[in-house]
Amino acid sequence: MSVTIFQQARIVDPSRGLDEIGSVIVDGKTIVAAGADVLNQGAPEGAGIIDCAGKTIIPGLVDSRVFIGEPGAEHRETIASASQAAAAGGVTSIVMMPDTNPVIDDVALVEFVLRTARDTAIVNVFPAAAVTKGLEGREMTEFGLLREAGAVAFTDGRHTIANALTMRRALTYARDFGAVVAQETQDPHLAGSGVMNEGLYASWLGLSGIPREAEAIPLERDLMLARLTRGRYHAAKISTGLSAAAVARAKAENANVTAGVSINHLSLNENDVGEYRTFFKLSPPLRTEDDRQAMIAALRDGTIDIVVSSHDPQDVDTKRLPFSDAADGAIGLETLLAVALRLHHNGEIPLLRLIEVLSTAPARLFGLPGGTLKPGANADLAVVDLGEPWIVQEQTIRSRSKNTCFEGARLQGRVLQTMVAGRTVFAA
Repeated sequence: MSVTIFQQARIVDPSRGLDEIGSVIVDGKTIVAAGADVLNQGAPEGAGIIDCAGKTIIPGLVDSRVFIGEPGAEHRETIASASQAAAAGGVTSIVMMPDTNPVIDDVALVEFVLRTARDTAIVNVFPAAAVTKGLEGREMTEFGLLREAGAVAFTDGRHTIANALTMRRALTYARDFGAVVAQETQDPHLAGSGVMNEGLYASWLGLSGIPREAEAIPLERDLMLARLTRGRYHAAKISTGLSAAAVARAKAENANVTAGVSINHLSLNENDVGEYRTFFKLSPPLRTEDDRQAMIAALRDGTIDIVVSSHDPQDVDTKRLPFSDAADGAIGLETLLAVALRLHHNGEIPLLRLIEVLSTAPARLFGLPGGTLKPGANADLAVVDLGEPWIVQEQTIRSRSKNTCFEGARLQGRVLQTMVAGRTVFAA
């Protein structure tokens, strides 16, 4: 097995509270040492040495909310193309949503994802299974069999489970299998035909709005059910101060709940919609600047546990339409880290906390390997130049779909190398 030594790097490892200059030694697929004092004995003979002065090494990111077209919509994204995009963004593990055609709601589909990933993907791909058959919100799937087959979580993806009894049963069954139920909350009746955040800006554009309460009301219900069942409930993508306050209250009462936020809701607000720019049509919709600031504060104080890209590829046919008719969603695997680093560069979130919510915390939450540079762990890591500026350009995007919110954006912080199980899968 070959030995690689990354020397003189800034090592940021939230799993050990580590932020120091030192070396990382990778032997084969495994990290054998990472820290300031690991080369006291000198380098092993024949080791490949990489000078990382001025660079930072972080655990590979773990993105736990990734929508992929395969099976059924491979023209938008395949497991292979998503993995290429992930590697370029320093993401070494992704949790794939069950919103495919057919839906990932039985063992054969879980096995299909794992087999396809093994054959075609260059990063770790973990399937999440549907909570209900066909994502229809009625009949529950076979949690035990799906868990055994390799499903790492249960979610109805973009769909909110409206039936409270179904949600109660899901949380109860998932508890027995030690699994997480992740839910996006949006009341379809309250959201109605809304296409962006309800408020003055929507009125100016003449677009129907979605009130913040459409997210908060089903979330409050779910948090009550989490208290009732003692199940592990994860609010997949919150976007308002109302929701953050609800999660904070539930946590204060020792409910077994966690929360995530998409990078889009940390970095953009409703004004970015501009003059009907459909790449900014998302679900939940981009909110007010006050809500964005509330998301940052909730991330800083621990109310929000993880950050996701919510990578959702849409092609020209579904995006280049009038705003009200365009599909929701944006890609985000390749820009996740660089956009998140804005929060570090402007002093809003410390770097150690930022890497924790992008890597260590999601790995811990979903019981995945990764998120650490501890000796003995798989060598899933990224080498990053925190200061390197770059511009997001459509022609360099590796995803099959190009619907990014950040086209033309100037970002600071670039992934130079991504390693999965000791194998370099991306090099700038």
